[in-house]
Amino acid sequence: MKKNRRKEFGGVEISYDDLKAGRYFSIPYKAKFRYRWDTGIAITRFLVELRKGKIIGRRCNKCKRILVPPRMFCERDFVPTDEWVYVKDTGTVNTYSISYIAADASRLKKPLIVAVIDLDGASEGAGILHRIGDVKPSNVSVGIKVEAVWKPSQQRTGSITDIRYFKPVE
Repeated sequence: MKKNRRKEFGGVEISYDDLKAGRYFSIPYKAKFRYRWDTGIAITRFLVELRKGKIIGRRCNKCKRILVPPRMFCERDFVPTDEWVYVKDTGTVNTYSISYIAADASRLKKPLIVAVIDLDGASEGAGILHRIGDVKPSNVSVGIKVEAVWKPSQQRTGSITDIRYFKPVE
């Protein structure tokens, strides 16, 4: 089949060694790709509100769920969501993980604790994934109440990291 391709398209196959040896003219070029990432209506509003120190979701009036992070479409009912709803920056740990391994696979002396947090005012199961801090790993459990620890307002950028972490409510 390879012979048929050569007859069909003609020409001479160029090898990497031929290019390296300079037998054929070539121009080195590194492409500069430019792109923008659009977060969409729901996540843009979510990030704007985080910068203000507020958490916002969307309500589906068909199933009455309040979705956080917000979505413009209810994946259960296949309908657009209907309204913006502010929720509290407190919640309950739904599930959690304690890791002594960093993202780069190095060992950590102090563990990283992450949890899915069901926010007060949002529907159950519509939680956000975030860090837990100011607590010993042995004191973390499913069902504990937590509250957000925000960055100072002048340091916020409109990111989920505007919430530094969640800590247990005392």
